[in-house]
Amino acid sequence: MAFQLEICAFNLRSALIAQKAGADRIEFCADPAAGGTTPSYANIMAARTHLSIPLYPIIRPRTGDFLYTKEEYEIMLEDILQCRKFGCDGVVVGMLRADGSIDKERCSKIVELAYPMGVTFHRAFDWCSNPFEALEDIIEIGCERILTSGQQPTAAQGASFINDLVRQSENRILIMPGSGVRAANIRELAEKTGAVEFHSSARTQVQGQMEFVQPAMQDDLSLPLCNEKEIESMRQLLESFFKMTASAE
Repeated sequence: MAFQLEICAFNLRSALIAQKAGADRIEFCADPAAGGTTPSYANIMAARTHLSIPLYPIIRPRTGDFLYTKEEYEIMLEDILQCRKFGCDGVVVGMLRADGSIDKERCSKIVELAYPMGVTFHRAFDWCSNPFEALEDIIEIGCERILTSGQQPTAAQGASFINDLVRQSENRILIMPGSGVRAANIRELAEKTGAVEFHSSARTQVQGQMEFVQPAMQDDLSLPLCNEKEIESMRQLLESFFKMTASAE
């Protein structure tokens, strides 16, 4: 049985580390403190130039909730056009209505505009009011997968619920656990959820290499980078689990 390990990278260095460590796909974001916003065009172009694995930039014009104005929606459409122009393999989006339902009309237009790129519906799903109805809506829209923590802070906490989503999906869409996914829990998540795709930032904070540090300044200038060893471990654990699963069938 095939599996996929997607790594969320917040800069080009992280994306390259993830690719070297065995990531199958990169979700490319800016602003880790906000949970990810759309990277600059120059960053997306650089990532597309230097990566050989699939690249999915997030299309999120601002921090906060997932209820967007007309002007913000237009920004998202333009960002999608640019990603298509740069040769990205897909985009990551999510839009809700004020009542917590999926914004089907505008999401459908996004999927249509993005083609032939794929579309992942991101963790806006975890804020929707009726997740089982939302799952059917997202399938109807034409997204490839849903990134979710099972409407809990972490995928480990939402594992049982994620399994419910996997079973309801009946292979019509991929359900990808994300949030807090690490080598320490990825095998258990695979067992409990029945998912075959997994999402992790494998992130660590690395001190900068400046020799001079201004003592009066108190800002944290450490850099969020993907942990190569963590990604390698997750991949090895998944390979072992799915090999065992295949041999048992």
